Amino acid sequence: MTDPRLPFFLYGTLLPGESNHALLHGRALSWAAAELPGALLFHGPGYPYAVADPAGSGVVRGELAELVVDAAEEYAEVLAALDRLEEYAPGDPANLYERRAVTVRGERGQTRAWTYFAADRIARELLRSGEPVAGGDWRLRLRPGR
Repeated sequence: MTDPRLPFFLYGTLLPGESNHALLHGRALSWAAAELPGALLFHGPGYPYAVADPAGSGVVRGELAELVVDAAEEYAEVLAALDRLEEYAPGDPANLYERRAVTVRGERGQTRAWTYFAADRIARELLRSGEPVAGGDWRLRLRPGR
């Protein structure tokens, strides 16, 4: 595993005010607006999926969360909880998501971070017939006119 103690780029239900944010309550030192270039965001069944953009021009908007963990064991605990939520296990063909190290841009410039992309079989289907999230921002999905 490369870069094991990276921050997390979050774009969906883990964001502040969203349904799964409580999982990170008290575990995030800071939140900062960030963007993941070269990706698209799609609606899933109550949660979004990020997919690599074949054209390379898409952007997913979210936040960079720095974790409050001093020990590697604490970090591993949070990582395992996030992996369970995202139904990700290394090498499992049934994964819904794949955790990948990416470069995001934001208030602090470019930063390496973990994020979760749709598993390949899901990504192929979304690119073929999925519903994109307008503007690549999950938080705007419920606003009138979006």
